[in-house]
Amino acid sequence: MQVLHMQLDLNELSQLAPIFRELFKGYHVSRRDPELYAQLSNFQDQYRTLFKALGFELVCDTRGFYYFVPDLAAAAVNKTAQRLALFTFILVEHLADQGRDPVAVLDGGSLGRDELPSLLEKYRDLFIQAEVQTVEELEEKIMRRMTQLGFAGEENGIYRFLPPMHRFLDVCLSVQQDRDLAASLHSVLPLPVPVLIDDDSDEKLLETDDPLDLSDFAEESEEDAMARAIAEEQETDA
Repeated sequence: MQVLHMQLDLNELSQLAPIFRELFKGYHVSRRDPELYAQLSNFQDQYRTLFKALGFELVCDTRGFYYFVPDLAAAAVNKTAQRLALFTFILVEHLADQGRDPVAVLDGGSLGRDELPSLLEKYRDLFIQAEVQTVEELEEKIMRRMTQLGFAGEENGIYRFLPPMHRFLDVCLSVQQDRDLAASLHSVLPLPVPVLIDDDSDEKLLETDDPLDLSDFAEESEEDAMARAIAEEQETDA
């Protein structure tokens, strides 16, 4: 612990409390949060060292965002992460159907609130898996969570996607590539999606505290875990 004290000057870490509070609840700090982002950027090593001592891994994504991953490995993807991953899959197909570039839209682009009703109707069967059956539930369970966790901002009925969306977009595109799903983007069939876990199931006990933990077993990457979940869904449907 002596090394820790030598490396850290807590007076420099003036935003420690708000940064920890936001990261701890699963929020992704990006340039949209200039004060917190500047602190993390200027004292990245110090914050990483301190948080590691507290049992948290500070992930510094080169595309401009920071988030926490607890040290504990998870054996299940929790429901919040699954809903947002499902929504990302739906958006990729929806945008491709419209001739819009999914990567361009989800990397700094926007989606109008007025597009949500038609989106819900078009993919009703998939949204039901996420326990989303009305526009109100779509806004509450998915869109609001995306803004709360730093994946998007909302202003005047427009949702603008932020760099942290890459956490889901990377997994989505990787799964497509691995399973050669690109050809299905323009088909009438929806993309395969992860299996949602019942709130009351025993699997819920295996979740970590990270509201967006996309890991699975310790040896699995995020992409492998998502691909495995999709494969299990396909076997179930077969």
